[in-house]
Amino acid sequence: MYAVIFRAKPGIQDDEYGKTVARMRDLAFDKYGCLDFVAVTEGDQEIAISYWEDEASIKAWKSDSEHSLAQEAGRSKWYESYIVQVVEIKREYKFNT
Repeated sequence: MYAVIFRAKPGIQDDEYGKTVARMRDLAFDKYGCLDFVAVTEGDQEIAISYWEDEASIKAWKSDSEHSLAQEAGRSKWYESYIVQVVEIKREYKFNT
């Protein structure tokens, strides 16, 4: 299993931002097999973690044309900066799930 960690410093996040985020999340689940998605904002930092079965799904998601347009908008107005990390999950521990 893999995770994509998106850490950002938000810029101006208007109504279009909220609609685009919802659309991108639906697209990730419905078309590319995203397993889970969690996002939080604390102070001036936004963190989103999505979980994926394989790297091929992540690459397909990254290159989706709608996602590419959303990324452009993110760079031009919605984020001051961001970093994306793709990691392989080697182990997982659970308690009372």
